[in-house]
Amino acid sequence: MSVEITDSEAQALLQMEKHYLENVSYVFTGLGEAFRIPLFSSDRREEFVLDITRGRVAIKKTTLQNRARKTVVLARLDLGGSPHRNPDGEEIACPHMHIYREGYGDKWAVPLPKVFTNSSDIQITLDEFMDYCNITTKPDIKWGLFS
Repeated sequence: MSVEITDSEAQALLQMEKHYLENVSYVFTGLGEAFRIPLFSSDRREEFVLDITRGRVAIKKTTLQNRARKTVVLARLDLGGSPHRNPDGEEIACPHMHIYREGYGDKWAVPLPKVFTNSSDIQITLDEFMDYCNITTKPDIKWGLFS
């Protein structure tokens, strides 16, 4: 079941400060791994999730995603994958960003915004994605051998 919200609600949730409150570190390593990192608004009324998923076969394939209200994808960055075809038929090359659109959820992609300076460096890109999603208290992510 998906939750429908307005574009203005989605934008407000995306811009809301998000905080990582746990004392757990994550190790960004192997292929096929996925992390679901819980985040909270400053007043703890809103819960968010930072999803980090690595491809199983393609070394460069990575998805970074910020969700609200369990199922609403506010922003998703796809790296090292296939092009995306939008509902209007336009094809968007990878890397690209999916941003919530009322009535479509995360089905529309746009070219990677200019705030992402080096999409071939996952460490830089993850940090910039957390900034883009206003994750102000960031989780501790250690970089493994195959990061």
